[in-house]
Amino acid sequence: MRLIFIRHGDPDYEHDSVTEKGLREISLLADKMQKEDVTEFYLSPKGRAQRTAQATLERVRRTGTTYDWLQEFFYEIRLPETGEPHLIWDFMPSFMDRYPDLYSAERWQSLPFIAKSAVPREYAKVCEGIDALLEQHGYRRKGTYYEVLRANRETLVFFCHFGVTCVILSHLFNMSPVALLQHLVAAPSSVTTLYTEERERGIASFRCAAYGDVSHLYAGGEPPAFSARFCERYEDFDERH
Repeated sequence: MRLIFIRHGDPDYEHDSVTEKGLREISLLADKMQKEDVTEFYLSPKGRAQRTAQATLERVRRTGTTYDWLQEFFYEIRLPETGEPHLIWDFMPSFMDRYPDLYSAERWQSLPFIAKSAVPREYAKVCEGIDALLEQHGYRRKGTYYEVLRANRETLVFFCHFGVTCVILSHLFNMSPVALLQHLVAAPSSVTTLYTEERERGIASFRCAAYGDVSHLYAGGEPPAFSARFCERYEDFDERH
């Protein structure tokens, strides 16, 4: 089985859609995706993801299924030092150093400022959502791997968001989502591809073959958006800090 996660095009957050640049990006993305043999399309309910999916779905004359658990993972914690609201990514490196359990697959949810938030409950909803879907397609979660009920080469495409994709990957890879959210970046309209590996009979795991691929943008002469990145050097004050 192949799983393809696509981040929405360059976002217009005010109108929950995509910008003019985003429209160019999703058109180039549709050029790429129309060549794929896709079994099913799954969509976030958010407008920016729906608009991104629309460009491909219209091109291939298909429809997709929308799931609420594929919406962006915008659930806040309260910073322990200040009580200010914050998402579970984009922490300063010094903060990560003070709370190394954020990197632990077993302990990240036990930190008081996470345990007291909605994050554990919403994280479980996403994990339950992807597991139920994968079981429909022949792979049932069992411990840290997936039991093969019906081995296949189906391709499932998800039009969603950076945050929820990292949450799903953390579940599939048995990792802390904070580590992925903190150290990965997926440009708008980028494509992340996973495959199952059945190296032991009846047991499958997932391996990432490509993360945040933007080759469709380069092919069309469209530069990737800076969105989701931060300043490369501290002195670069024209870039996001």
